[in-house]
Amino acid sequence: MDYKKSKAPTNTVTHNLMDFCESTGNIYESVVIMSKRANQISQQMKEDLSKKLKEFASANDNLEETFENREQIEISRYYEKLPKPTLMAADEFLNGRVYFRNPAKEKENLNTDL
Repeated sequence: MDYKKSKAPTNTVTHNLMDFCESTGNIYESVVIMSKRANQISQQMKEDLSKKLKEFASANDNLEETFENREQIEISRYYEKLPKPTLMAADEFLNGRVYFRNPAKEKENLNTDL
């Protein structure tokens, strides 16, 4: 999912803990899934921001130039206004837009079927 199109809230939202348990049956497993997804989103955001800011990088950094570069400031403000990766990950998880699997559970199920 593209984080720029996320409809996740920008503020923290109180959720019922049992909502997170529905798909996995375990709150701790759900938290691990959401944390891994939040890390993925965060890395993607950081890479995109770095690419955009590299365009404005100059060979001779000057303090005056930093304050005068409006485009760079606008890009930074845009990324600051986006929802945090943890909120996006929680929203994706609750709406069923995260694919996950647990190889240990799959192996356990295969052993019980034999």
